[in-house]
Amino acid sequence: MIQIRNLHLKFVREYYALYDINFSVAPTESVALVGQENSGKTTLLRVIAGLENFCNGEVYVKGISIKKINFASDVSMGYIPESPVFLGKKTVYENFKALLKSRKVNEKQIEDQINKALIDFNIERLKDVKAKDLSLFDGYLVSFIRLSFRTLDIALVDNIFEKLNEKQIEIIINLITKMFLEKKVTTIVATSSEQIAKRVAGKVAYFVNGTLEKVESNDKKVVKNVKPKI
Repeated sequence: MIQIRNLHLKFVREYYALYDINFSVAPTESVALVGQENSGKTTLLRVIAGLENFCNGEVYVKGISIKKINFASDVSMGYIPESPVFLGKKTVYENFKALLKSRKVNEKQIEDQINKALIDFNIERLKDVKAKDLSLFDGYLVSFIRLSFRTLDIALVDNIFEKLNEKQIEIIINLITKMFLEKKVTTIVATSSEQIAKRVAGKVAYFVNGTLEKVESNDKKVVKNVKPKI
């Protein structure tokens, strides 16, 4: 699904954000990128998402060079960044509606799909809240639910656990499990927590100062989770 060969990326002349990364992710595989701040894990996710240019190396998604891939037709990729991005002055409902309208979904289906998602994920309370007024945790919830409106090939989750409490972390882990792991979506999660990494991934890659130090297999089976209360 994803192949990375001899990847190098510099933000300034003297400093490699990523240095000689060789890494692969198989179809349906779940992988965690573990490292502290500035270790390279977020930068690698952004490269895979097509958001960063690199100076040397090759990155392929589904056999297509990341520099040539069409994210609208070649691959269905969902990316949840550390800082959620929305239409800030619009409500959660209006954000969902704008997204579905851009995909040419008709009005009746838009209403049905949004109402179903609000109920299924138990977030009716957020329907009329403006996106700019969402808490960080609620922003993450809405980001996940926004991805539920399409079938994904790849899900990228970037370092979103750092500012959450234990209950919120459990809810997010359940969402990753329910939405991605149980549906066999190829999943890459970046986190500084080895404990979280081993709960959401079958393989853990450790990053230090822009280099990939080691990759370890985590052979646990994914256990289905009960729908969390939000």
